[in-house]
Amino acid sequence: MAKAKTLTEKELRRVLDYVATRRHSARNRALLLTMFLGGLRVGEAAYLRYEDVVDADGKIRKEIRLDAAQTKGKHGRVVFVCDKLAKELERYVAQVPAKDPKHKLFYSQKRKADGFTPNTLAQFYHYLFHNAGIEGASSHSPRRTFITNLAAKGVGVRVLMSLAGHRNISTTQAYIDINDDMLRSAVALI
Repeated sequence: MAKAKTLTEKELRRVLDYVATRRHSARNRALLLTMFLGGLRVGEAAYLRYEDVVDADGKIRKEIRLDAAQTKGKHGRVVFVCDKLAKELERYVAQVPAKDPKHKLFYSQKRKADGFTPNTLAQFYHYLFHNAGIEGASSHSPRRTFITNLAAKGVGVRVLMSLAGHRNISTTQAYIDINDDMLRSAVALI
């Protein structure tokens, strides 16, 4: 089976532009950027609750602590929230405030409080990327893009492994997509 496509900045912009023209644009933008900027798995994004992201004072947390039930492999992990992601989440929570902190962060059209399941969210991404004209992308693309972009900026594979919540370094290495810009930068070091 082919690996999910790693998106370029231009392709991500194309998807964001498409999302801006559709219903539920605030949710879809926040969902997309949460995965791209946080490196979450599709199941982790589906299981996010308001209380995971927003503290008792209504502020976006700097760290999202996922418990074992929310992750693959049943091992809890921490997702570090960069400033860019915090701003996106602030904007989303202001537009779609929590009715109950235990509700899922990202609602679905049919099951508002219950939100997406990992399967329905994977299907959502399939259609989103297809409709935006991005071939080869899937629900795994945001995570692969997150890891590849950090690797391209020189972040070490052990740090990437921890950020991704992987337990084996070879798993993390398989996520890194090598591109011409990375090769040019490497050769320029000589």
